[in-house]
This record gives sequence, C-alpha cells and structure tokens, in this order.
Amino acid sequence: MLADDLAGRPYIKSKHSAALMAQIGRSHRSVEFKHQNISAVLDELGLSWIPGYIPKGNYQSTIFPAVDRYLTLHPEVLDLAPVRPLLSPAPSGVFVEAPSPTNAEQKVPPGLQRLVRKYDPLERDHRNRRLGKAGEAFVVDVERKRLQEMDRSDLAKRVRWVAVEDGDGAGYDVLSFESHGRERLIEVKTTNGTARTPFFLTRNELSLATERPNDWLVYRVHLFARNPRVFTISPPMENRVILRPETWRASF
Repeated sequence: MLADDLAGRPYIKSKHSAALMAQIGRSHRSVEFKHQNISAVLDELGLSWIPGYIPKGNYQSTIFPAVDRYLTLHPEVLDLAPVRPLLSPAPSGVFVEAPSPTNAEQKVPPGLQRLVRKYDPLERDHRNRRLGKAGEAFVVDVERKRLQEMDRSDLAKRVRWVAVEDGDGAGYDVLSFESHGRERLIEVKTTNGTARTPFFLTRNELSLATERPNDWLVYRVHLFARNPRVFTISPPMENRVILRPETWRASF
C-alpha cells in the first residue's frame, strides 16, 4: 500500500485489511492498530507512512525485528519517496509552527534504538544529494512567491540559490530578503520524514549563525515527498534544538 501511495497508484485499504484479517484471524480494530504501530516506527525512521494510519506508539517489541526484516529484504523502500523539484503552493500554506519540545527523559525501546542506528534518517538525508537540491529549489520558489505577495517583486528577482551559483561552503543555501530589504540567509534542511526528524548542522553553519544571528536561519522542509511544509529556526540554536556532537575531525 505504501509503495502504491508514493507511486500514485490507486489502492483500497479496506481490501488489504480484509485479506489480512482472513489470513491471521484478527479483528479489524487489531489490524488497524497494528498498521498505526508500523506508521509510528516508520515515523521514527524518517519514512513516509500510509495516509490514514496515524502513528500510534505502545507497540510490542516484536514489531522492530519485523520492520527490520522487511527493510533488509526491500532496501528500495528507504528511497521510495519521490524526489523532485516541486511547484510550491502559496507561502501561507507552507509555513507551520516548529514542533514543541519533547520529554528528554522519555525512554526509547532498545529495539527501536537499534533500528534508528541501522537506518539512520540523518545519514540517509545527508547522503541524499537529490533530496537536498530539490528542497533548496523548493525554498527558492517559496521565497520568490513570498516577496511577490508582499509587493516586493524587486527583491524577489534578487533571491539567489547560493549553493548552486557559488557552490557549497557559504554556511547557507539561499539568499533572500525581509520585506524591508534586510538579507535573509537561509540554510535549507530537507527530509521526507516528519517535523521531528533530526538533521545535521555543520561547524561552518553554526559559525555563521553566531556571526549573523539576526540574518541566518534554518528552513526545515519536511514531509517533502507528499505535502511539503516548512518551519524556521533562528539562533541561538542551542535554545531551540538539542545539539550533540556526531563526528570529529582527526589530525596529526
């Protein structure tokens, strides 16, 4: 069903559920809840889930090796979500509030921890250059439309895709503007996962955030494959997100 959904092929959930109920002898409610459990695990892995099966936790530990077995046999599922430059909707329908803080003390089941380490959504997004570039193109389009809606077509024409025109390394990807003309230095972080999917920040990006805190910000593009939404994060970053060291530079 997920493959069909992401490929745009029609399917009927009730038929799949009926076939599964007949095969395993469980009730409709049980099958629905198990699908929602699967969605919850896929959410933790930064993957899309079947619309209508809203993620629900309280899963049994047996679900983790089951998902692991499937992803091992079908690694293409990890890249099922289509990556394409999307025509953005009106900016008013794109921007959303950033997710609220979670309970840092909440215990994560060991089976889920192993799954996240094996299919790390941070690493997958970081390696996926097509996804990153498609997200940047999306933001360039959104920014131009945002400025046009504010009657600043002059500034819209000056929006630049810095990461493509000048190359990576500037500490931000897109140069845009506030309505009054001040520069907006946008670092784009894109995922096909949900708003809570973690992302990487480089030393260079954090350095620029410190140097120009009033101009620099993150555009966190999420749910990109299906229904892209954006929330923003402004410095100081340590007040908005939990920063943990992931890599070290080794030298002699």
